[in-house]
Amino acid sequence: MKVGLFIPCYVDAVYPEVGLATWKLLKHLGLDVTYPQKQTCCGQPMANAGFEKQAIPLAEKFDDLFKSFDYVVSPSVSCTAFIRLNYPRLLNHECESAKKCMDVVEFLHDVVKVDRRLGTFPHKVSLHNSCHGVRELGLSSPSEEHVDKFNKIKDLLQLVDGIDVVEPERPDECCGFGGMFSVEETAVSAQMGLDKVERHIQTGAEYITGPDCSCLMHMAGVARKQGKRIEFKHVVEILASGL
Repeated sequence: MKVGLFIPCYVDAVYPEVGLATWKLLKHLGLDVTYPQKQTCCGQPMANAGFEKQAIPLAEKFDDLFKSFDYVVSPSVSCTAFIRLNYPRLLNHECESAKKCMDVVEFLHDVVKVDRRLGTFPHKVSLHNSCHGVRELGLSSPSEEHVDKFNKIKDLLQLVDGIDVVEPERPDECCGFGGMFSVEETAVSAQMGLDKVERHIQTGAEYITGPDCSCLMHMAGVARKQGKRIEFKHVVEILASGL
């Protein structure tokens, strides 16, 4: 299969190590991966701010750039969810790239079906289930629904040697980031972030991990400001650790 790697702008600019870890992991698994050089923002920030028309040219460029791949894989649940759920509506037609766009966790779990040992990470890790991942991409079971519990992120992390994976109380409660919400409702967002970080710390974990850098960035900022001693790593960095 031909895989197109989409690295969102905030990952590229702020967390390039996450993009590199994604590339390394996919190559380690023997996949045919290409990183198209002229990719840009997916348009989510514009659309979330109420300027959907400004997102349409970016959606058109994305679709043209990635439509020839069998799968488009990204280490960002929020960008992946925006592309998959909103591009067909924004472009007003069936969107080839949107149908094939997957978060790296669901791609590895559902398509590649990884079942071999991956990296090594001898640490206690608290798992953060980002809202887009839970309720739009189905990476884990939402607590408000009466369904059998599952967690694709945890399934993959169990393939890492030495890791101890735990979850906080209220495991799928929002961290308070929410993109524009954190700008427009700063005080509420900050308190939600602090509450979430505290619950993660109460697990005794050394690290907080999750599938979206934006949530991790928000919680890391809260933790630093409050002097909380806990580290943050994107799930793909842990999966690729030691490879």
